Amino acid sequence: MIAKGGRMGVVVEQRVVLPHPDLANADWADSYSVRLDRNDLVPMEVANELMGRAPRWVGALLKIRNLIVGLFGLKSAELELTGQDRIGGFPVLAQDEQHVLLGFNDKHLDFRIIVAVEPEGAGHQHVSLTTLVKRHNLFGRIYIFVVTPFHRLIVKTFLKRFAATRGVSRRPS
Repeated sequence: MIAKGGRMGVVVEQRVVLPHPDLANADWADSYSVRLDRNDLVPMEVANELMGRAPRWVGALLKIRNLIVGLFGLKSAELELTGQDRIGGFPVLAQDEQHVLLGFNDKHLDFRIIVAVEPEGAGHQHVSLTTLVKRHNLFGRIYIFVVTPFHRLIVKTFLKRFAATRGVSRRPS
């Protein structure tokens, strides 16, 4: 899924092939990645930093979103889940050495966020955020249409901030 190469620290859009194993019936997807000059990143730590430390303006947008979707009886990003790890309000569904899978199912759509940290040899890694969505009804299609520009801006912002703060390892010279 991640195209290897690219300029260090530059966020690029990636092609997502559907169907995807993490949400087989997904009908909408996007993916962005950034190449970093390090080889010591761990997916769970990356996911926590990317999703758990949103800029204030992202928090404000999510509050507005939660108010609006609450009127329609939909889940907010601040789910009350017991016994389940969460990152940025989203349940952790699975994890392995290179990926963390977040997401949940709702009336209007099911979604997954995949945070991936993949090696690229010579001390480099790619960090990517992939979003998969299965829209169930007209409201789900309208919702994705409305939020897509904000979603893309937020994902790119998360990756740019991460690259700026964690893009170069602190390896001894």
